[in-house]
Amino acid sequence: MEESEDVPKDFIKLKSEKLSVDEVSELVVSPYCGAVSLFIGTTRNNFEGKKVIHLEYEAYTSMAETEIKKICRDVRQKWPSVKHIAVHHRLGVVPITEASVIIAVSSPHRAESLEAVMYCINTLKASVPIWKKEIYEDEYSWKENKECFWANSEK
Repeated sequence: MEESEDVPKDFIKLKSEKLSVDEVSELVVSPYCGAVSLFIGTTRNNFEGKKVIHLEYEAYTSMAETEIKKICRDVRQKWPSVKHIAVHHRLGVVPITEASVIIAVSSPHRAESLEAVMYCINTLKASVPIWKKEIYEDEYSWKENKECFWANSEK
């Protein structure tokens, strides 16, 4: 395969179905890359002593996709060797232990892909309009990410 046939691609998906680690990681594999780094954010069963039943995510989908595309552009500027980027986020109900978000990045070497994955998840939490509701046994709570720039602007 000529390198020109393996042009860098971004794979962005917001969906209500269960996310697949295999599917997301396979999207970014490239014969020109020796590293594929993954971040998998899953639903845990507790928060500050409360039993979490499940999470629910809502998004302003078109704006969220636009913001994720910006993150991908930023990654390519900061780490020009990055080949492919995949960001899949689940919407709706996400049961305990299931993935809410999977991010995969391929690059020739591990340092760039690891740094890019960390940048992607931190920036996504800070700037993408996706909202999380934690459902507990007898109540629920909308959660804001501590990284979220608009959450701290009024304080």
